[in-house]
Amino acid sequence: MNIFKSKYYYKFSRNPLSVFGLVIVVLVVLLAIFAPYITPFPEHVGPFTDFANKSKPPDSTYIFGTDKIGRDIFTRCIFGYRISLILGVVVLTIAVPIGVTMGLCAGYVGRKTELVLMRITDVFLAIPALVLALSIIGLLDRPNLLYTMIAVSMAWWPWYTRLIYNITRSIKTEGYIAAAEIMGASKFHIMFREILPNCLPSLLTKITLDLGFVILVGSSLSFLGLGAQPPTPDLGTMVAKGASMLPDTWWFSLFPGFAILIVVLGFNLVGDGLKDMFDVDV
Repeated sequence: MNIFKSKYYYKFSRNPLSVFGLVIVVLVVLLAIFAPYITPFPEHVGPFTDFANKSKPPDSTYIFGTDKIGRDIFTRCIFGYRISLILGVVVLTIAVPIGVTMGLCAGYVGRKTELVLMRITDVFLAIPALVLALSIIGLLDRPNLLYTMIAVSMAWWPWYTRLIYNITRSIKTEGYIAAAEIMGASKFHIMFREILPNCLPSLLTKITLDLGFVILVGSSLSFLGLGAQPPTPDLGTMVAKGASMLPDTWWFSLFPGFAILIVVLGFNLVGDGLKDMFDVDV
């Protein structure tokens, strides 16, 4: 089926905000991929100093201005998108399989399996994701990007367990599931070949929405000094470094903060569009 002629594409394309969000996401991804080729000062990403041009406000050469050691903020914001997108993709690559597998097992197998898995899930859900991530990082040697990814992943999988569990519970009594059981299909086959495909619309919608939230949580941890460490260009770290110098050097924090706002807004608009397109609740 041609996706551009499908009812799903029509519903998505009729939502201007969702289309706008998709444009933002595609643009951010392209900027992150081609950052070394489109940024004016790619050498400013590493351990670079230029005190002759430090703390310069936005002008024709440095459109976002420079930081306190002379690095171009625009260049570092574009490279910062790389860190944010990598964080979001890695976190969900870890969290989604764990959450989906546990949700399927709890929802389909039931009995003691359901009791144990869902009580564990409830314990994790009772703690806000940011607080849980902070606690996990606190147990590790020193903060860095890898530990941030692990910590946020451990805080994020329960949401997918709860989502898939609810969907599985609602469809495991359907006729096609009973038919597969009568034909002797294994539990693995039923969970991953019969039930999981019916979860994909809700799963895809939640993943898209969560990409923005994961980036926001990662930036919050970086703001607290628990994310990627200098001189790595991290958006949250850049906001934190400039916050103490407001309002004099306002561009230190304003442009990295706006960059975070743009990418989170883009993923949220696309997620809302997918939610309406598939007509699902997440």
